[in-house]
Amino acid sequence: MASGYDKPPFKAPHIEDSKKRVRVLFGGKIVVDTYEPKLVWEHPFYPTYFFSSTPDLPEALLQKSDQAKPEEGTVIYDLVVGDRVAKEAVTMFTSEEKHKELAGLFKIKFASADAWFEEDERIYVHPKDPYKRIDVLPSSRHVRIEVNGVELANTRRPYFLFETGLRRRTYIPIMDTHMELLTPSDTTSACPYKGWANYYNVQLPNGEVHKDIVWYYRTPTSESMRITGLLAFYDEKVTVWVDGKKQE
Repeated sequence: MASGYDKPPFKAPHIEDSKKRVRVLFGGKIVVDTYEPKLVWEHPFYPTYFFSSTPDLPEALLQKSDQAKPEEGTVIYDLVVGDRVAKEAVTMFTSEEKHKELAGLFKIKFASADAWFEEDERIYVHPKDPYKRIDVLPSSRHVRIEVNGVELANTRRPYFLFETGLRRRTYIPIMDTHMELLTPSDTTSACPYKGWANYYNVQLPNGEVHKDIVWYYRTPTSESMRITGLLAFYDEKVTVWVDGKKQE
C-alpha cells in the first residue's frame, strides 16, 4: 500500500485505496460494484482500477481463456454475460512470488466493459490520476505557428493548457487561424481530462499534406471548458514562436 512519503511519478506497481464507489457495466449487468477499489499504477503515466478477487466479481461470469498465454503468476479469463463475451478481459493475479503486491487482485480491461462509473458519473478511457491537474489560462503572449515556412496561426489571445507531467499546449481561436489550410480528418481521440477530440489535416498551397496535426474539443470536460472550439497544433510537428522566440 502507499505510504505517506510516496510521491509521483511512482515506481510500479504503486497501490492506493480509493474512497470512490466504482461500478463496471457489461452486457446490461453491473459486473463489479465496490466501495473498496484500488488504484494501481502499473506504469508512471496513469492508474488502473484493481479489485479484490472476492467478492467483487462473481465467478459465474468468468470463463478461463483458451487463447491467452498469461504472464507467470496470472490467470486470464473471458468475461461472459449471457451471449456477450469479452475475450481476455479479466486478469487475475495469483502469485505472491511473481506479483507479491497484486496477489489476490484482478483488473478488467477498460475498453472491454460497456461503461465505467465513479459514484454516479461515467468515466472514459481510464481512471483520472488524483495527482494530475489541468489548468487553462488565457494569455496575451504573441504565438505564431508555421509548418515548412507557411503560417498556420497568428494570435495574441492564446489559451495555454498546463497538464501535470506533460508539455504545455497552446489553444488558438479559429479567427486567428488560416482555416483555408485545414481539412477535416476522420481521426478522433479521447482523454479523461479533456473529453473527445476531433482533428484537422493541414494541406499546404503546394499540395503537401500533414495529417492530424491540429485538434479541438467540441464539448470538453468541465475542467477544460475554456478550450471549447479552440485549435491546438501538434507542437512537435510544427514550428512555434512565442513572443518572437522559437520554441524547442
